Amino acid sequence: MGLQLNVVVLSLLLLFTSTTKAEVFDIVAKYQAKADGKTDISTPLLNAWKEACASETASQVVIPKGSYFLTVAQLSGPCKAPIEFKLQGTVMAPADPHFFKDPNWVVFNNIDHFTLSGGGTFDGQGTTTWAKNDCAKNKYCKSLPINLRFNFVTNAMIRDITTKDSKQFNVNVLGCKNVTFEHFTVSNPEDSINTDGIHLGRSDGVYIQYSDIKTGDDCISVGDGMKNLHVNGVSCGPGHGISVGSLGKFQGEEPVEGIFIKNCTITGTQNGVRIKSWPASYPGTASDMHFEDIKMDNVGNPILIDQEYCPWNLCNLKMPSKIKLSKISFKNIKGTCSTKEAVKLVCSSSHPCDNVELANIDLTYKGPDGPATSRCTNVKPLLSGTINPKACTAAPAPTAH
Repeated sequence: MGLQLNVVVLSLLLLFTSTTKAEVFDIVAKYQAKADGKTDISTPLLNAWKEACASETASQVVIPKGSYFLTVAQLSGPCKAPIEFKLQGTVMAPADPHFFKDPNWVVFNNIDHFTLSGGGTFDGQGTTTWAKNDCAKNKYCKSLPINLRFNFVTNAMIRDITTKDSKQFNVNVLGCKNVTFEHFTVSNPEDSINTDGIHLGRSDGVYIQYSDIKTGDDCISVGDGMKNLHVNGVSCGPGHGISVGSLGKFQGEEPVEGIFIKNCTITGTQNGVRIKSWPASYPGTASDMHFEDIKMDNVGNPILIDQEYCPWNLCNLKMPSKIKLSKISFKNIKGTCSTKEAVKLVCSSSHPCDNVELANIDLTYKGPDGPATSRCTNVKPLLSGTINPKACTAAPAPTAH
C-alpha cells in the first residue's frame, strides 16, 4: 500500500513539475546541435544538461524532432531541482560496437525527481552487431553497449519513450528507488541476441505499466537484490518471456523479494513467466513472487520454475542449486502453448521450493504429440480452482549423470 501511495505522489509531483513553467534548455536553439543524423550532439547535450542540472528551479532539457547522432552521454546529478529530459526526436548510436570503450551509451546517474518523456526514440543501431555476438561460446566476450542505464535514480517517471535495436540490453536499472516506466516501448527483432527489454537489480519500488516490449531475449528480467517490482498491463513478445533470474551465478547476490506480475499478455515467446537459477550456484533466496491474470498466446513453457538453468552447457548439473525459492503463486493464467510441457516446476534437490500455489490454470496445446502436460520436481504445489493440465502428472525427466 505504501509503494502504491508513493507512485500516486510521484505522478502528482511530476504532473506539477511538467505544468509549472520549467526553464527550457533546447539543444538546437540554444546549443547549436544539428539534426542531420551525422554530427555528434554529445557536447551540446552535456552542456545543456549541466546548466539545467545547476538550475535552482525546475528545468527541461529538450531534443526537438529530427534525427541526431549521439556518440555517448553520461548525464549525472545530483541536480538542484526537478529535471526533465524531453526527447522528441530520434537519437542514434554509433553502429560500430568497437567505438565503445565500455558497455554504455546513454546513462542517467544519481538523479532525484527525474522525468524522461517526449515521445522520442533511442536507436542503438545494433542490427549488424548481433550476428557477431559470440558470448554463447566465449566467456571472455566483450560486453556490448546498453541503450539506457539508470543508476541510483530516485523518484522518476519514464513515459512515452521508445528504445530500439539495442546492441545488448535495452534498459538496465541499478540501485534505483521509486521509478515508474509507463507507455514505454521496446522494439528489437526476435533474432537480436541478449537484448533484454528491461533488466532490473538491487532496486526497490519499480513499476512497469501499460508498455509494449518486443525483443530477442527476456522482455523483463529480474536480477539479484530486486524488491517490490510491480508489472501491470505489459504486452510481451517476441522474446523469452518475463523472468526472475538467472540467480546464483555470482557470490554475494542479494535476496529477491516482492515481485508482482499482473494483467499481462505474452505472445509467441520461448517462455512465459519464469524463475530460473543456476545449478552449482552460490547460496541465495527469492520469495514473495506472484504471477496473476496472464494471457498466453502460443507460448513455450508458459509456467516455468527452472533451477537447472544451464544455457550452452556451461555449468555443472550434478550439483543442485542453492537458491531457496518460496512463497510463489501462479493464478488465473490461461491460453495456448507451443510446447507440450505447459507447467514445469523443477526445483532444487537440496533446497526444494516451499509454498508454491497454482490456481485457475487453463493452458492448451494442440501439437501432434498429445495434450499439454505438467511436471513437478522437488515441489508439492498447493492447488485450487481449475487446473488444466492436471498438475504434476508428467513422468519425471531422467536424472542427469
